[in-house]
Amino acid sequence: MTRADVDRWLQAYVDAWKSYDRDRIGALFCDDVEYRYHPYDEPIRGRDDVVDSWLGVGDHASASTPDAPGTYDAEYRTIAVDADTAVALGTTSYRAEPRGPVERVYENCFVIRFDSTGRCRKFTEWYMQRPGG
Repeated sequence: MTRADVDRWLQAYVDAWKSYDRDRIGALFCDDVEYRYHPYDEPIRGRDDVVDSWLGVGDHASASTPDAPGTYDAEYRTIAVDADTAVALGTTSYRAEPRGPVERVYENCFVIRFDSTGRCRKFTEWYMQRPGG
């Protein structure tokens, strides 16, 4: 993987999140992916379970709840790549309503391992809310 490859994957990640489209989300991950919303979580295992968790239908304790369209945005960038492993940093912002003021901003760090096809096989996220935001 190159930085450009990872940056393309990160943009596809944001686009899939904004779409809440099962196929677009699933295309990011290999069949036996391990996904952690927090580094201390037991991983969600398998593409279908990860997709379900993104869509808010999984039974994992840290699973997402879908956000209303236009109330969130994110920008992530690759900061390091070593063979199949990448580290990315970025921000995620939330609004109460579309085009409203940003109310919360989170700083994110992702550690991502890819398979030979460029799909994610291990994903771990660290995030914290920015003070005052």
